[in-house]
Amino acid sequence: MATIRKRGVAQWEARIRKRGYPTTCKTFDTKVEAEAWAKDIETTMNKSLFVSAKEAEQYTLSECLERYIKEYIPRLKHAKRETDRARFLQKRTIAHRIMATIRARDIADFRREREAEGVSGNTIRLDFALLSKLFNYARSDWGMESLQNPVELAAKPRPAKGRDRRLEEGEEERLLAAASARFRPVILFALETAMRREEIASLHWKNVNIRGRYVLLPETKNSEARTVPLAEGALAVLRELPRSLDQGPVFGLLADQITASMKYACKKAKLVNLRFHDLRHEATSRFFELTDLDVMEIKAITGHKTLQMLARYTHLRTARLADRLAGMKRG
Repeated sequence: MATIRKRGVAQWEARIRKRGYPTTCKTFDTKVEAEAWAKDIETTMNKSLFVSAKEAEQYTLSECLERYIKEYIPRLKHAKRETDRARFLQKRTIAHRIMATIRARDIADFRREREAEGVSGNTIRLDFALLSKLFNYARSDWGMESLQNPVELAAKPRPAKGRDRRLEEGEEERLLAAASARFRPVILFALETAMRREEIASLHWKNVNIRGRYVLLPETKNSEARTVPLAEGALAVLRELPRSLDQGPVFGLLADQITASMKYACKKAKLVNLRFHDLRHEATSRFFELTDLDVMEIKAITGHKTLQMLARYTHLRTARLADRLAGMKRG
């Protein structure tokens, strides 16, 4: 049965106690609103459709983000990166809102705020992804079954246009000349294999098979193992490197050190708008231009999940295409 009682000067509380359900209460400005709400809740209880909103109405987004950081993020591969993103979100105005009150409109307002700050669409999409996971986790694990996921209803920012930067004539030589002796093999290996920065940084000698002409990547960005075949150029790079007795790292550079080395080399060589990841684009495009590998073979080498993603990394030069139209073979 529902109990309606006055609270203070101008508020009314509806409290419902029913066997098999938690005590449920809510405060309204008028008695009529309290009675209408109580009637609706009792009806859903009688139909066994009631889902308590108590948990969702008790905690703020910031409090849930804190719990998410402690319980969920440690399981992730890039835990620090996700923790930093969650800490940033805790500082936003929306983080002070009660979970149950956040709507798609609020998520859209947050998107507009970030866009006004000049943040890229991809960064905003990553913010959205974290918030979406949080709402789903709160529903499934924290007893907030009444929550709707407002992120799923909010319009997402458009994906950023993919980069199409390739090495122009003479740039590879300038980059190699400017690179340190330690970094130069990394550049050559990236251009031969199309491997990602993290994959190169984490490559260990125990996973290198020069005789079999391949390297094994036990864990990649896609959370799947991949075997990368090695062309003669890549094998030549490996043969020139000192092999550690403990079968440790091949290149001895962390991912961030590779990025820093690339920035320094580009600045020294006066190369504009060139990033280490662009070497993956370059290598992938060269597979199409300079070999007779088919698209599925190239996809297996690069580790792209879909042909659509592979296409984003492939930027064929018009002159090469013109040569093909004229009957010239690849390679």
